[in-house]
Amino acid sequence: MEAKKMMGCGLYAVVLILLCNPIQVRSDGSDHKYKVGDPVPLYANKVGPFHNPSETYRFFDLPFCSPAHPKEKKEALGEVLNGDRLVSAPYKLDFFQDKDTEIVCKKKLTKEEVAQFRSAVSKDYYFQMYYDDLPIWGFLGKVEKEGKSDPSEYKYYLFKHLHFEIFYNKDRVIEINARTDPNALVDLSEDKEVEVEFMYSVKWKETNTPFEKRMEKYSHSSSLPHHLEIHWFSIINSCVTVLLLTGFLATILMRVLKNDFVKYAHDEEAADDQEETGWKYIHGDVFRYPKYKSLFAAALGSGTQLFTLTIFIFILALVGVFYPYNRGALFTALVVIYALTSGIAGYTASSFYCQLEGPNWVRNLLLTGSLFCGPLLLTFCFLNTVAIAYSATAALPFGTIVVIFLIWALVTSPLLVLGGIAGKNSKAEFQAPVRTTKYPREIPPLPWYRGSLPQMAMAGFLPFSAIYIELYYIFASVWGHRIYTIYSILFIVFIILLIVTAFITVALTYFQLAAEDHEWWWRSFLCGGSTGLFIYGYCLYYYYARSDMSGFMQTSFFFGYMACICYGFFLMLGTVGFRASLFFVRHIYRSIKCE
Repeated sequence: MEAKKMMGCGLYAVVLILLCNPIQVRSDGSDHKYKVGDPVPLYANKVGPFHNPSETYRFFDLPFCSPAHPKEKKEALGEVLNGDRLVSAPYKLDFFQDKDTEIVCKKKLTKEEVAQFRSAVSKDYYFQMYYDDLPIWGFLGKVEKEGKSDPSEYKYYLFKHLHFEIFYNKDRVIEINARTDPNALVDLSEDKEVEVEFMYSVKWKETNTPFEKRMEKYSHSSSLPHHLEIHWFSIINSCVTVLLLTGFLATILMRVLKNDFVKYAHDEEAADDQEETGWKYIHGDVFRYPKYKSLFAAALGSGTQLFTLTIFIFILALVGVFYPYNRGALFTALVVIYALTSGIAGYTASSFYCQLEGPNWVRNLLLTGSLFCGPLLLTFCFLNTVAIAYSATAALPFGTIVVIFLIWALVTSPLLVLGGIAGKNSKAEFQAPVRTTKYPREIPPLPWYRGSLPQMAMAGFLPFSAIYIELYYIFASVWGHRIYTIYSILFIVFIILLIVTAFITVALTYFQLAAEDHEWWWRSFLCGGSTGLFIYGYCLYYYYARSDMSGFMQTSFFFGYMACICYGFFLMLGTVGFRASLFFVRHIYRSIKCE
């Protein structure tokens, strides 16, 4: 009865969250039709250094002309997590109303405000706005360095005139471009008060592009021929890797296993004359339960949940939910789907733990709930503190933190407990084709390259080599301003990653058993998940060699959140590696006769 009440509360909370924070399939302005002279919503979003995507500030943190009564736009959960803080802009861009030169305001900048703008210009600050939900980008100013070797001689200029070019189709806004007038500049090089006249102009033009296709131009950059060639090269590279690896492993394993089966199928007397070697002779130990079984079951539960989450995210991406600039849709989807799939983690961990004859399933459930969320929470607390210290928009408001806590308390935790109870009551027994002996066999001395770390290095390198080309584009999208929309190719790469991870882990498990090392449970999980460590190694390379990110906040955000993502990959791929190895080990021991 209590379980039903908890489930009812959880589902009610999910409905509330989805009503308040829908995953938008089209932009907010999709129903807006305008007549001549109608006001069209224009919101200023944020400003920040171009090379530091996480370090963004509110638009009016800089001393721009602010409207008399600034109005903040109500944000959905995903938009707040994305760092969006929309507020009404001082420009009036009414529908089909051209303006030659309109003065926004005349302002006398103090020395401190001049220094503030100069610092922003020197760091390549950009601004972002949304007009009828269409994004507008632009730089605040420029630095003149020509013929000057000494930075103290550089000239800093602020753009004071914005020209908006807006395209319309009948009664709909289709496209907007903003460009700055290179001749309308304000010199900020010296520490002195400056008079500034902020201006803008508007030009409306007709276009034949239908409203339904107005977002397509933002995805064209990732679909350009030379980009597609690189993506297809990545796919071919990955496929060749998969074919070579799977062909090699299949050939080797099939031949070796065939010889093993023939050898082990001899009568008992012939086998007695031979020295006892190989994987058959550890049949009494191979299904001996691993050490730290509670942690192992919790890792499998968390990995299974993250795998399910990834599949659902791919489904949403492939049906077109994450089109460019659908603000916060990905973050909303991640939070909601993670909450709803927590029951899978509870069920998987609890049922497997009970199969391993674990004594305390409640403690195992607590470990499952905190294994991924715990490190994520600690990372978030540290990074949110850093963002608050910087007064950045990445700092979550108290209300948003309360909403996330309520999702965890009313949805994630009850579903985790319900899944755990269902797993415990499933009464499933561990399927071992051979009996386990009372005392473990001693593992013979093994060379250094058969240790856990060398094996993990071998296991992680091949799957990583199959995805590293695509990784650059993902990093450039998440930690830069490149748009990524080719989700079909990304899904193919993900499937290839899973196949390579499964095959390489199975191969290493076989060689481990052939060396009479029966402690394969943790090894298969660690080998499968080691690709996550390689991805984190790629983070170091990307940060120092492929990006211009700098500053404590950006560095801590990059390495902090990437550590959480790579840890998630470690759990997910570790689960894939172990499941593949378990299937393989059961198969080979089922195929022979053991005493």
